Amino acid sequence: MELKCTINGKKYVGEISPDMKALDFLRSQGCYSVKRGCDTSSCGLCSILVDGKSALSCHMPAPALYGTQIMTLEGLQTDAEQIGDFLAAEGTEQCGYCSPGFIINVIAMKNELTNPGDDEILAYLAGNLCRCSGYQGQLRAIRNYLGGEANVC
Repeated sequence: MELKCTINGKKYVGEISPDMKALDFLRSQGCYSVKRGCDTSSCGLCSILVDGKSALSCHMPAPALYGTQIMTLEGLQTDAEQIGDFLAAEGTEQCGYCSPGFIINVIAMKNELTNPGDDEILAYLAGNLCRCSGYQGQLRAIRNYLGGEANVC
């Protein structure tokens, strides 16, 4: 079946299998920041932005992307690097496997929420599994990022 969409600002028109997952489609297009973690929508590693909203690509059928604007970290390098600097300043980067999905959701949260408190931040990011950190460093980094306080080297 035909799929038309925009990936990181570039138009895509091509044939896909009707049962293909969005995650597999995006990886086939070179979006390797979109990672497979659980395949059950519970870890957040496969997070992408679809028309500006966070979505889990492991459960989304690729045909559902028809006519949408998709952003992955490959298209959000400036924002990703800035958030990454805040995470590194708090020592939360450790293995980094969860970072792409986590950063995508921080970008979505910044676009959707105004001056969120800790409870709102934690609720928004509840679907992001990190096996290395205790989440407190991530929370400090997000607070600093949203507040614009640069504590980076």
